Amino acid sequence: MKRVDAAVVQSELTRLITDCLIAPDEAVTTALSDLRTDSELERTAATLIAENNEISKRQRLYCCQDTGQALFFVKIGDEVVCKGLNQAINAAVKLAYECARKSVADPITRANTGDNTPAIIEYELTSGDELEITFLAKGAGSENMSGLYMLTPADGTRGIVNAVVDAVERGGKNACPPLIIGVGVGGVTETACSLSKRAVLRPIGRNSERADIAALEQEILTVVNDLGIGVAALGGRLTALAVNIETAPTHIGMLPVAVNLQCHSLRHGSVKF
Repeated sequence: MKRVDAAVVQSELTRLITDCLIAPDEAVTTALSDLRTDSELERTAATLIAENNEISKRQRLYCCQDTGQALFFVKIGDEVVCKGLNQAINAAVKLAYECARKSVADPITRANTGDNTPAIIEYELTSGDELEITFLAKGAGSENMSGLYMLTPADGTRGIVNAVVDAVERGGKNACPPLIIGVGVGGVTETACSLSKRAVLRPIGRNSERADIAALEQEILTVVNDLGIGVAALGGRLTALAVNIETAPTHIGMLPVAVNLQCHSLRHGSVKF
């Protein structure tokens, strides 16, 4: 068995979270810096966002005032022992968010927990002796615009396309475009929702390894960008940077589709032990 010290996990995660909140995904900044568009407003907005990201990275400032709710996807091998892992993750959140906005509250009373905990943690048991923890900061602006669609098998791929387009038409302007669109298809309701967030983590520009799904991703991306919402919803051709689809086997009588709209402030990272 491989033993992982929870104190080491806490220390590494604190560093990872802090760095992620400061500098969003570099691929986003690059795409905005290199944008070619006929819209002067869209070009100006893209330039300003890219400059903001560079300033935040250089001056160690938060790239967005909404530093989000902390989500973690934990892959833990069946040969790994880490006592106090949950506590270590939440302790890292408390430390990393000391100077960041505290955004976690009771859903009914709205009383703030004061330290951005508890974190949302999903565990996946794998084989081997590796522990991998992935962090994703989810702000409310884009998360509020996400949706779940319970389709029928007869709706097919056309229904999936329509679901994503509906979500973008309904809330894309409020989700701080350009967007990274994560789509979860299959499983049951919570499976689809989880897959849609995991899809957001796939590197921008990398399509699915399945040819049919990769083609569907490209089709949806084209349709979404044809909507003309553009950067900062000012009109233009860059409504979304990517559409990433993840799937899971589902019941023969249903077709759950979750659409997660992620804003351009894509803050995520992973660490292995």
